[in-house]
Amino acid sequence: MTTATTSDSTPTPTLPGGTWTMGDLTVTRFGYGAMQLAGPGVMGPPADHDGALAVLREAVRLGITHIDTADAYGPHVTNRLIREALHPYPGPLHVVTKVGAHRDADGGWPPAREPDDLRRAVDANLETLGVDTLDLVNLRLGDATGPRPGSLATAYETLVELQEQGLIRHLGLSNATPEQIAEAETIAPFVCVQNLYNLAHRQDDDLVDRLAGQGVAYVPFFPLGGFTPLQSATLSAVAERRGVRPMAVALAWLLRRSPNILLIPGTSSVAHLRENVAGASLDLTEEDLAALDTIGR
Repeated sequence: MTTATTSDSTPTPTLPGGTWTMGDLTVTRFGYGAMQLAGPGVMGPPADHDGALAVLREAVRLGITHIDTADAYGPHVTNRLIREALHPYPGPLHVVTKVGAHRDADGGWPPAREPDDLRRAVDANLETLGVDTLDLVNLRLGDATGPRPGSLATAYETLVELQEQGLIRHLGLSNATPEQIAEAETIAPFVCVQNLYNLAHRQDDDLVDRLAGQGVAYVPFFPLGGFTPLQSATLSAVAERRGVRPMAVALAWLLRRSPNILLIPGTSSVAHLRENVAGASLDLTEEDLAALDTIGR
């Protein structure tokens, strides 16, 4: 096995949103974010090791072909769980990881974007995932508080070199400013941008549309609000009218917002994973969309 994928003829069940192609990677628009599989504060092992493995296996059984991770989660924990649960990886499955930050003793996320930092991080991801080539690596910029200005050239060029060496198939950006995204476009192609975006945080509206026109995926992290769940009287009213939970409406709205949006909601519960998939299948009406469009404006 040379990459995070192998040939497999297993049919993929239908998931909400269909699929999107990043470079030569075709993934389900409804994916899974593995961060919550690590312990509290994304540090240490999960409280329920077998339960974490069950979530990953259920994601694949449901037809999800896009799993998002990082070797900094744990650290090393989520990648090792993914390997234990799913290796050798089924052909349709693509594991996306990120580099650019590490964990300190206090559980912080200090930047680690010097060339040697990035080379070590790529090597660590290769080892913990058990592959020779990483499908897609996002360069994490900014810090835990959000994007920060500054050139990404040195860090991005380092990942381009590793890509040329065959260690990475495709590149992406995470927590990036519009200026950093524009700078990356002058250096080498990328296939996705992963930024904070949801019903209540729509600062990237114009970017989502621009990237859609370029065929680049937009992957919102914290699609349900993250550590502070989305709260909106309008969202609750739409959910009540439709007889569903507010989070179902929020996920369905993201899939409807633009065809290049890929979802990676996280959970450590099989039941919650199934609930997220079912919720994202909600068919929003024009009345629903008009009401929801007033949130975050």
